[in-house]
Amino acid sequence: MVSARASEPGLAGHAAGSTPGAAATSEEERAAWCRLAIRLAEPMLPALAARRLKAVMPVEAHPKAKDRPEYSHLEALGRLLMGLAPWLELGAAATPEGRVRERLGALARAGIDAATDPASPDYMNFARGGQPLVDAAFLAQALLRAPQALWGRLDERVRRNVVIALRATRVIRPGESNWKLFATMVEVFLHRVGEPRDDVRLFEGLTRHRDWYVGDGVYGDGPEFHWDYYNSFVIQPMFVEALDVVGDEAESWAGLRGKARERLTRWAAIQERLIASDGSYPVLGRSIAYRCGAFQGLALAAWRRMLPPEMKPAQARVALGRVIRRTLEAPGTYDAAGWLQIGLAGHQPGLGETYISTGSLYLCSAAFLPLGLPPADPFWSDPAVPTTWERAWSGENLGVDKALKSPK
Repeated sequence: MVSARASEPGLAGHAAGSTPGAAATSEEERAAWCRLAIRLAEPMLPALAARRLKAVMPVEAHPKAKDRPEYSHLEALGRLLMGLAPWLELGAAATPEGRVRERLGALARAGIDAATDPASPDYMNFARGGQPLVDAAFLAQALLRAPQALWGRLDERVRRNVVIALRATRVIRPGESNWKLFATMVEVFLHRVGEPRDDVRLFEGLTRHRDWYVGDGVYGDGPEFHWDYYNSFVIQPMFVEALDVVGDEAESWAGLRGKARERLTRWAAIQERLIASDGSYPVLGRSIAYRCGAFQGLALAAWRRMLPPEMKPAQARVALGRVIRRTLEAPGTYDAAGWLQIGLAGHQPGLGETYISTGSLYLCSAAFLPLGLPPADPFWSDPAVPTTWERAWSGENLGVDKALKSPK
């Protein structure tokens, strides 16, 4: 079995003790991010590639939630790969990191096979209950983000199984919330790979979120605004990425695509300002156990080079690194076998809603999207830049923050 452990020289041994957001060279900082990404991938990907995930993965959940073993394994796969996909898409290279990427990519592809092969003991649920729509969408998002590393290198049998699995989610009707975008993302992926799409499911999520925009770079989760991090977990990334695919189909969609990108840039500015110098941030709203995944908006804007002009890429790196460190290095974050446990800063099972289980927690991988930028990119190569929080609270004379005027 291929190993993905960080024992590769240059990742484990290099920069001993350095952690994301800590004082380090840019090379050390990237190595620290890589080590934590690998820690998330293990023990999940090796177990799934061996078709033993259901046998070995614990399913921690709310005491009242008895159905989570039906869903947790697909949650784990889709959410982990959604965040690591851009990194895997960089492909193999004759470097310690490049060799790890190649091994992880092979494990991920074997895992996708195991998850979608009806003969596999790890064949996953794509149609029973409502939850599979959510995580099929995250898997589709991962495949869109790594079209070569994850989709292009699957053989035709596995591709066909993936398409069949994603189509199976059409029996699930999304509610009037961010769930509309899950159906959108599945159909966008099917369209991208040349399969027939369901236009009602695809465009309903786009029209709803066009109408649910509430201003200053923020969307409602449904017709009302909710103080939580769902603009990052789901809404902004899926809205932007869906419009990337279908935005050229009509002039109105092209205009909305430009607005969506502009709003993501504003949301990234807001997110960077929420991060304190110790990596903490406001504990607001539901699904807080997704940890640093709350900052997918900032991570996506950094990876896509859509940061606001006043924010240096290295400033975003510092902010994200601190959040990653604060949420993924706290004692109790992992169990003895290396699986994530429910919590924000350690093991805090009281922070898990009834829909949260072990697999859900891997949405934290979304903070690692900038690993998809090569080491020479300014995000990684530039010296560290103080965050807005640091600059303001140290007494620096900053300019004012301004709301975004972006009509529907």
